Amino acid sequence: MTFSSENILLILSVLIFSSIIISKAGYRFGLPSLLLFLVAGMLFGVDGLGLQFDNVKQAQFIGMCSLCVILFSGGMETKISEIRPVLAPGLVLSTLGVVLTTVFTGLFIYVLSIWDYCPISLPFVTCLLLAATMSSTDSASVFNVLRTSKMRLKANLQPMLELESGSNDPMAFILTIILIQLANSLTGGAVSGGPDTWGVVSDAFTTLLLQFGVGVLGGVVFGYACVWFLRRIGLDNAPLYAILLLSVMFFSYTTTTYLSGNGYLAVYIAGIIIGNKSIPYKKDILSFFDGMTWLVQIIMFLILGLLVNPHEMMKTAPVALLIGLFMILVARPLSVYIGLAPFRKISAASKTFISWVGLRGAAPILFATYPVVENVEGAELIFNIVFFITLLSLVLQGSSITAAAKMLKLNDETPDEEVNTFGVEIPEEAGKLVEITLTEEALLHGRTLKEIRLPEGMLVMMIKRDGKFIVPNGTVELKAGDRLLIISDASNA
Repeated sequence: MTFSSENILLILSVLIFSSIIISKAGYRFGLPSLLLFLVAGMLFGVDGLGLQFDNVKQAQFIGMCSLCVILFSGGMETKISEIRPVLAPGLVLSTLGVVLTTVFTGLFIYVLSIWDYCPISLPFVTCLLLAATMSSTDSASVFNVLRTSKMRLKANLQPMLELESGSNDPMAFILTIILIQLANSLTGGAVSGGPDTWGVVSDAFTTLLLQFGVGVLGGVVFGYACVWFLRRIGLDNAPLYAILLLSVMFFSYTTTTYLSGNGYLAVYIAGIIIGNKSIPYKKDILSFFDGMTWLVQIIMFLILGLLVNPHEMMKTAPVALLIGLFMILVARPLSVYIGLAPFRKISAASKTFISWVGLRGAAPILFATYPVVENVEGAELIFNIVFFITLLSLVLQGSSITAAAKMLKLNDETPDEEVNTFGVEIPEEAGKLVEITLTEEALLHGRTLKEIRLPEGMLVMMIKRDGKFIVPNGTVELKAGDRLLIISDASNA
């Protein structure tokens, strides 16, 4: 069975419906939903129900579009106030951490390659290329696992992990592209009399500077320009703002890429800037992108699941298992501890947890398609090994993150006073909503609203007690455990 214009909608709808049902069942066993979407794609593929999909370029395009949405949405939900304290260690992890992971893992793969009993034999540059494709943590997996687990972490760990996963894809992408060029140059050099080493190094350095420099500049320019435009366009229909923002996101990616910058980095930075500014219908826009993120994640993981041939992947399973365990248990921890060595305030427990949340996912599989498209020697082997390690990471690490946080005593069990249990939203320019839970100490001076002294400019809008809502007035008797929804005016927000 193959995709065609007549059955593509039918096949896609069945795939999405089935994968969601499968993920619902698997969630009860603590398995990440994204892992189950991958498995669903494999079940429907050539070794399963026989659905044939082998167009790597189409999968790459779908993955590129999906990753843009995921990074942009993740950036919009990232608060600058939360990432500012962890900005330095987060950026170290997303740059130096990626390089160190590539080097350590690449050296291990090369050792395996020259070992007589190992079934693979790859040149040193190809070993580094294999390591580079899976050197970054996957933003889709990290965002999904941390946010759906409803777990709060101590020591600003969640914003640090989300910052790392959102900003380290560009570094892994750059390394992948540079090593592909180097691998092809060395292959071509063997025929023409030797590669131009200095030329390759110079091109690699230029590529690195352009990718980061233009990527950062593009993200800042498009982010602030978009905020300025959204505040002035004055559309009458709220959904149009979200659609407009979607078009700006893709325009940012393509323009930055056209100018030799890293489009993923530009999209993520633009998302952070836009998400931390006051724009019209912000709640509706965030809801739209939340739904879009789920949709593209499902489609991307399904397509990548369809792309792999499990029987071919299993041929590389023993060596892939060795590489995966080395990356998870040795390369990632070494990279984290070395990279975070200057940050003495980060505890050993926190570093250990950061090491464990080195989730691989769709991004490494997507990056592994680039050697296939560029006809790098050993590309099919790279793809199958990366896919197996992604499955291993999602099963081993993704299903144990909550348990690891509890074991290391990093889960924060203090009540979160700003969780919106009322479901009420107001425009940002109108003020700020805050929720508090009353205690017996708060009621020592009186049990009615008129006896409780609130700061000037603050007003209680609603009371929630035992799941029921009470319209406040001066005579309502308050009790310990009541949740108050308070609005403060814009000057105090």
